Amino acid sequence: MLDNLGRSSARRIIPELQHLAPGDIVPMSPDGTQGIQVYSLDRPNSMIWGTPGDTSWVWQLDARPDGARVITRIRSRIRWQPISIAYSVLMEIGDFWMIRKMLLNLRDRAEGRSAV
Repeated sequence: MLDNLGRSSARRIIPELQHLAPGDIVPMSPDGTQGIQVYSLDRPNSMIWGTPGDTSWVWQLDARPDGARVITRIRSRIRWQPISIAYSVLMEIGDFWMIRKMLLNLRDRAEGRSAV
């Protein structure tokens, strides 16, 4: 919930977010006005989004004979100032748990399990 400023993550597909294109913004604030820009999109295989010159976040779906594999990777530019280093460390710790929860949520929906 930290990534959504205290709001629970979506547990359903949001129709208005299903037609993203490079240049679109993925909303990340409660009012939907702030977010991260989509760099590239290759449906259904991959999406890259981020902040130019600062951060990139890659999502990749690899088809396999036994199902599919989702790979995600985040790269961030570190600024060598004490407050930026502290923020980066906190984000790394928070991102681990956020991404794990996000991937488990995705798995549950892909396998038709009900939301927990």
